[in-house]
Amino acid sequence: MTSPARHLRSWSGPCVGLLLLGAGGGDASAAAGADDAAATAFFEARIRPVLIDRCDRCHGPGLPAPKGGLRVDSREGLLRGGNSGPAVVPGRPDESPLLQAIARTGEVSPMPPKEPLPAAVVADFRTWIARGAADPRRGPAAVAKDPAEAGASRNPGEWWSLRPLRRPDVPPAPGMDASHARNPIDRFVLAKLREKGLAPQPEADRLTIIRRLAFDLTGLPPSPEEAGAFARDPDPLAYEKLVDRLLASPAYGERWARHWLDVIHFADTHGFEHDVFRPNAWRYRDYVIDSLNRDTPWPRFIREQLAADVFYPDEPRLTAALGFLGAGPFDYSAAQTAPMSFENLDRDDLVTQTMAAFASATVNCARCHSHKFDPIPQEDYYALQAVFAGVGKGDLSYDPDAEVHRRRGHARALLAAAEAGRADVLLSGENQAVVARWERSRAASPAWEPLEAEVFLAAEGSALRRRPDGSLAAEGTRPDKDTYTVTTSTAPREIGALRLDVLADDSLPSKGPGRADNGNLHLSEIEVLVFRPGGREPERPRIRHASADWNQADWDIARAIDGDPDTAWGIFPQVGRPHHAVFELERKLTLEPGARLVVVLKQLHGRGHLIGRFRLSATVGSGDEAGVLNAEVEEALRVEPARRTAAQRLALAAAVLRAEAERELASLPAPVKVYAAGRAVEVQGKATAIDRPRVIRVLKRGDLNAPGAEVAPGSLSVVASLRSRFEGLAPEDEGARRAALADWLADPRNPLTWRSVANRLWQGHFGTGLCDTPSDFGRMGGTPSHPELLDWLAAELRDGGGSLKPIHRLICTSAAYRRSSASHAAAAAIDPDNRLLWRMNRRRLDADAFRDAVLAASGRLDRTAGGPGVAHFKTSPGPQITPVVDYTAFDWDAPGAGRRSIYRVVWRGIPDPLMDALDFPDAALLTPVRGFSASPLQALSLLNNDFVLRQSEHLADRAQAIGRTDAGRIAAAFRLVLLRDPSPEEAAAFAALAGQHSLAAACRVLLNSNEFLFVD
Repeated sequence: MTSPARHLRSWSGPCVGLLLLGAGGGDASAAAGADDAAATAFFEARIRPVLIDRCDRCHGPGLPAPKGGLRVDSREGLLRGGNSGPAVVPGRPDESPLLQAIARTGEVSPMPPKEPLPAAVVADFRTWIARGAADPRRGPAAVAKDPAEAGASRNPGEWWSLRPLRRPDVPPAPGMDASHARNPIDRFVLAKLREKGLAPQPEADRLTIIRRLAFDLTGLPPSPEEAGAFARDPDPLAYEKLVDRLLASPAYGERWARHWLDVIHFADTHGFEHDVFRPNAWRYRDYVIDSLNRDTPWPRFIREQLAADVFYPDEPRLTAALGFLGAGPFDYSAAQTAPMSFENLDRDDLVTQTMAAFASATVNCARCHSHKFDPIPQEDYYALQAVFAGVGKGDLSYDPDAEVHRRRGHARALLAAAEAGRADVLLSGENQAVVARWERSRAASPAWEPLEAEVFLAAEGSALRRRPDGSLAAEGTRPDKDTYTVTTSTAPREIGALRLDVLADDSLPSKGPGRADNGNLHLSEIEVLVFRPGGREPERPRIRHASADWNQADWDIARAIDGDPDTAWGIFPQVGRPHHAVFELERKLTLEPGARLVVVLKQLHGRGHLIGRFRLSATVGSGDEAGVLNAEVEEALRVEPARRTAAQRLALAAAVLRAEAERELASLPAPVKVYAAGRAVEVQGKATAIDRPRVIRVLKRGDLNAPGAEVAPGSLSVVASLRSRFEGLAPEDEGARRAALADWLADPRNPLTWRSVANRLWQGHFGTGLCDTPSDFGRMGGTPSHPELLDWLAAELRDGGGSLKPIHRLICTSAAYRRSSASHAAAAAIDPDNRLLWRMNRRRLDADAFRDAVLAASGRLDRTAGGPGVAHFKTSPGPQITPVVDYTAFDWDAPGAGRRSIYRVVWRGIPDPLMDALDFPDAALLTPVRGFSASPLQALSLLNNDFVLRQSEHLADRAQAIGRTDAGRIAAAFRLVLLRDPSPEEAAAFAALAGQHSLAAACRVLLNSNEFLFVD
């Protein structure tokens, strides 16, 4: 076989490879269920609120004679329609009178009659109808006499998810085959199978088992070597050891973090019209991975994500957990143009996400009225809004290192005490000892020595003149901006710090020291350069810290060394007097004979804010001891310590400790940031803070213009064992509200929380949860196929302290999990959806697992963990704020291109075409279950996407390197992709295909085979 040719972009060879390598699809029922869940989520998020807000008044519940005879409060009402016939024709939007009415087309009356709906809403309705008009609103509740109270009036104890969680007895084992009853899970499953007269399928073969287990626990295939070793391992505990090894793998956290990020609609951009990048969102993703790998108990996982700052203030790394609150979309445009509406909808997203993720409750259905199906009154919904009434979304700064966090906190507290002149802090014994040490050091420190200006230039027109005292004065024309460059001549020496004195002068406005009309100055940046004898380029010593005797509000001296030309140091209103600033170098500077020291003073603010007169000095010391002292402190230093007044002692302590705190803060590494939610955050680079939580009122019909009674923070009143309102919280204590909700959710008595997480774990292994609507345990959702098993697992998880890995191990070691996925006609006739688990569900690889498996087969998988995401696209400026995102321009051989899919940048509004074709979820929506579709676009993507094409080439190169003969290369390709050798017929067909097109084209067929794409 010759060296493989490069890929053919429009390969049209025979599809015999696809046929011979396996036929059939996955479980249609599982795919349909996932699609139904996504369609229902779309309806609940985009359609139902509009029907309630804009249509219910004339066509809603409780009306004796709705207009036109049309009711819109149930699916039946829309399909039945009114006096003119059906309002909606599923799958045919152009034939649906409802769409014609809201789009104001056709011959039907326009609706709403006065104000048309936004174009985006009309587009949502078109999409909804085209997709089949999914609508879960069925049954008597939709036509209740008083629907607004229908949900709240039900007896909470009658619904399965709201019953107290008690551990059920495990069914007895007599007569059960030991191979089908490996642990208590199997006894619950077998009891159900017996009721229906069904027999379980036998255990799958070892190759199938290891592939299934590896994908479920790590999202990656086993290597050919691992698969072969497991298949041959005679150890009776080989399987259990494999489970433990995979659970201990870092890849476990990467795989299961992806499940959680789907549930909470996490992405790396805002979404909406201003779909801009969030450069710090990734730290939350890394937090989730790390937490799952640590096996953080579920109650703590809840508390960390809702209120880590309250529960764990001494573990600053957990600040990243608050990214949970910032996971969803952010409508930046609405935040600027309609802030009240934005805040209401943003809180709605927080409430919806939190309660769906942790409690599987659809509380958002109670925004405009009490829940139509579940016992959730409208007041409960707004009590949950009140929990989040004091947070905004943006970047939160924090120190991951606990010691740095402690030091920064201490320095900030000391700085605040110095600024406030707090005698109790500044005159304490500990801090007075610091002052005394400083005085002793100052007395022994080297003096400041003036730097003689040899050459001095002004770039924009000021005339610098030397005064008799060696200072320089700016005279003549006063430009708006200027830059002074001063070259000094010095004897060979060491320099640890520089000092800039800005001096008052009678010739300046208000005696200066600035040239602005009010005597002020603005020093934008100071730079230091050293020209060595014979050197071509100057050295640029770094200034590590700056301090000044006076700082104008918001114009402090640190801004003169921040690298930002738009910030500066100013001294207003303290004009007409001298001031000085000290700049400490990061390392001592040694000047040999012939070396020249150049100081550049950039003054770029404008309006003549220039230095009028100044002097430069240097010291061999660090500058710490000489410090920056105002006249009051200088006077205090001239007095013996024992004779100083209380005011002098306080002034000296404030000056010394302020400098000490500033120096400590400057020495610390910069804080990192995470996109999250909190009381004080940065939005688009600007700091914002909420003084205290907003007052939340019940909104009649969800209308901001119809506020009702104020509500206290709280949660669901339907959970009788827990208090529904969080009384006793200080009104200004925003964090206490989030902490109270976290405690409510994490409480062992909360039946929703424990059933929810247990069901999600089951879903991750079987593709479908015991309840097939994992984020809706209400009457609009499903009911468990095995309610006693779900309760037993939930109780096992709760009573085990919330550790997830033991539950994973229990599920994976059950006979139910290890069964063959082969179908059986008689069993399928009784239980076609396999809800009773007589076999394992066959599942297609999801988008992430497919991409990672392709990389593993091609040998290009990069296992680097953590850090900023990899953008699989190129961006360029767009016509507005959202950039142009081009996935076709990405180089699949670029550094980081082979990292796992969990680490790729997810652009909320502009999805990756390949991942989108493989049903990666829409990050604008909460996705408890991924859909699995089969479409021509998907097939075309799998054959022709640039990623697949390039990896096929790498796979061919890898097979070429392993095999020395044609047969060896064919066998290598099969082992790398399918973990087995080819049959003679397969080898012949593969060889023919490779000979006609290329080895890479044949490898692409392997990557498109059902045997690779599906997990049995």
